[in-house]
Amino acid sequence: MAADKTVILVTGANSGIGLETVKALAATSSNFHVLLGSRSAEKGDHAVSEIRTALGDSMKGAISVLQIDVCDQNSIVAAKEQIESQFGKLDILINNAGIIVHEQVDVMTSLRRTFETNVFGQLAITETLEGLLQKSAKPYVIYVSSEQGSVTSRLDAEYKFRQIRGDHYRMSKAALNMLAACHRHNFAEWGCKVLAFNPGWCVSNLTGEKGREMRVKGGARDPKDPAIALVDIVLGKRDADIEKNGMVDLDGGLLPW
Repeated sequence: MAADKTVILVTGANSGIGLETVKALAATSSNFHVLLGSRSAEKGDHAVSEIRTALGDSMKGAISVLQIDVCDQNSIVAAKEQIESQFGKLDILINNAGIIVHEQVDVMTSLRRTFETNVFGQLAITETLEGLLQKSAKPYVIYVSSEQGSVTSRLDAEYKFRQIRGDHYRMSKAALNMLAACHRHNFAEWGCKVLAFNPGWCVSNLTGEKGREMRVKGGARDPKDPAIALVDIVLGKRDADIEKNGMVDLDGGLLPW
């Protein structure tokens, strides 16, 4: 049991921001053991192999795959039992898994899929793992949200993304921000730092291959940028921002709820 290690779980980590975050954490400290959360163990293994090849001798921390489906309570409980058996605690939970439903489906199906992954699953994971987080000397819960969920920005006539609809996604991220606020209040008594993090508009697989191409052409950021910011949060460099009200932004400071 690696009780001396800082145990970090990143969900939805076999691609995009999650993958880059695991990679950045593994390159940061030999004291980190990073759990790469993935719905598919096969895809998780491939991601770990990719990271090890990319980092080579610069890899410091340990990485292992944790099969976890944020929409499957049995999977979440099994993941909790595995973490408890191997490590006895969890220090940092980065709730990164998220979706944008881009298939042509009816409104109710789109809303249910979006909220199940972006909100319901996040609550289920965090509260299932709460007992393990309580065993950490310095626990963090990080919700990877989005400025698209800011009610204040949505009503700002000068907001740069005001013409983008994405109503279902925006609604889910607004709900996720409220979840972060609730857990920040609920977990304060046992010293857990809870925050919503804005990763910015990044190249990702959220909207499929066509969406990825659109993001690249549109000047979306490299997912390495939010990964670096998340490492700073894990290292305690953004604690002053966490104590204030607002989403912690990757470029520093806060964004309005």
